[in-house]
Amino acid sequence: MTKHKIYTMSFASVYPHYISKAERKGRTKEEVDEIIYWLTGYTEEQLAEVLAEKKDFETFFETAPNMNPARALVKGVVCGVRVEDIEEPIMREIRYLDKLIDELAKGKKMEKILRSV
Repeated sequence: MTKHKIYTMSFASVYPHYISKAERKGRTKEEVDEIIYWLTGYTEEQLAEVLAEKKDFETFFETAPNMNPARALVKGVVCGVRVEDIEEPIMREIRYLDKLIDELAKGKKMEKILRSV
């Protein structure tokens, strides 16, 4: 089975798009980073390393230090597909991140975006 193209894309190449999407709606890079830290367990230094090394999405998620168990509470539609129905683990993680960034751009409060168990 062939991998989805996004799996091999550099996370660093998409990261600026997350930031610009948030900033267009009056949100900040710091809020984008906070979402990434919450979701993956990466620290500021570790995220900087991932970006510098241009790790692909698959590696970004496979080597995440501590995937947040509360991410399973992220529900909804991204790109016409319900996040909770995605069976491929890496694609589901990518879509969790997409959904969280969408919620940020739509003006949701960080307390609501960063679900807790």
